[in-house]
Amino acid sequence: MYAVIDLETTGLRTSWHDRIVEVAVVQLDENGRITDEWCSLINPDRDLGPQAIHGISAAEARRAPRFGQVAGHLATMLRGRVLVAHNFHFDAPFLDAEYERAGIRTPIRHTTGLCTMQLASHFLPSAGRSLHDCCHAAGLPAHQAHSALHDARAAAQLLTHYLAAAGSPPPWNAAVASAVRAPWPTINAQPVTAVLRRAPGEREQHFLARLVDRLPRLREPQGDAYLDILDQALLDRHISATEADALVATADALELARVDVQHLHLTYLASLAQIALEDGILTPAERHDLDLVAGLLGLERSDVDKALAAAPTVDPGQRRGGEWRLQPGDVVVFTGAMEPPREKWEEEARTAGLDVGSNVTKKTRLLVAADPDTMSGKAKKARQYGIPIVHPTAYQNMLAGLSALAM
Repeated sequence: MYAVIDLETTGLRTSWHDRIVEVAVVQLDENGRITDEWCSLINPDRDLGPQAIHGISAAEARRAPRFGQVAGHLATMLRGRVLVAHNFHFDAPFLDAEYERAGIRTPIRHTTGLCTMQLASHFLPSAGRSLHDCCHAAGLPAHQAHSALHDARAAAQLLTHYLAAAGSPPPWNAAVASAVRAPWPTINAQPVTAVLRRAPGEREQHFLARLVDRLPRLREPQGDAYLDILDQALLDRHISATEADALVATADALELARVDVQHLHLTYLASLAQIALEDGILTPAERHDLDLVAGLLGLERSDVDKALAAAPTVDPGQRRGGEWRLQPGDVVVFTGAMEPPREKWEEEARTAGLDVGSNVTKKTRLLVAADPDTMSGKAKKARQYGIPIVHPTAYQNMLAGLSALAM
């Protein structure tokens, strides 16, 4: 009877190439009872836009299906039902645009569904426009805003409230009959696994746990290729999901067992401990940095203690890490929605003696991304050219190092 939808998107306009990043559908019968629901993150294959609003990370979205992969299943949830949304005039064009992009014409139009926001003027005349305000005026419980599933459930409850107030049949019965007759095309509903957003505070599985368990190699692991990727990954003292995938893939390609990789991590930590103690003083900041790296590598504070104790005896020719620095004249590029606005970051970079590029080229030294796992065009180019991608916080530390170098 009804299909209540909600979307999270990369922005406000399909004409600006904005895309869907999360879709939810809650099905209701004629009495407003929930009969089924479905939700999934969607990989938009581009930057995620205002992540501070929708709260979806690129690490989550990049592992989600693309819209074309869910189009068939989604159509089975919508076919023969009246589409409902809070601000239907926003959601319907986005849904229609995604189907058009997949080469599929559907009967979805912004004029053919029910809008719980517009209906509120009749059923909840004192309420504000937002879903939160309407639900509050209807005496419904608060919900988690800007989560497609929670918003769709809340809009479904709102519609149920309207149905109870409208009586039978509801004044939109003609829309129900029209939806049943709407000509949906036949779409192949390929099997798809929905990807849900992580719960608040839920952490991603450490990448070491994804390594294949195999017998350790009988000789010292030849892990230079692995350590090269680790050097770049730890440049900003953060291992993004993209970098974790690269480390796992490299370890698998080198047929390194988990114990081999753990050995390489201990070796890497030992080299950092040696650098920290080169002047004979271990500052609190240096200890914090070593503890941070140990945690990222799946090691313990006790491993840091052992590395520091052994540092004087470490072979001076052993691999050294942490020596990457920005230099005056380096080209940096920025991507993603940043706070303060990107123009401020670019101005600060120029003041520090850096060149700011508008696009990533082979001459780019660093890409600063609001989300290092971003799927923006700039990030794709940076990964293709092997250019480091770092978070703004790490970039600020690098900028401070550049300023100190100039003194």
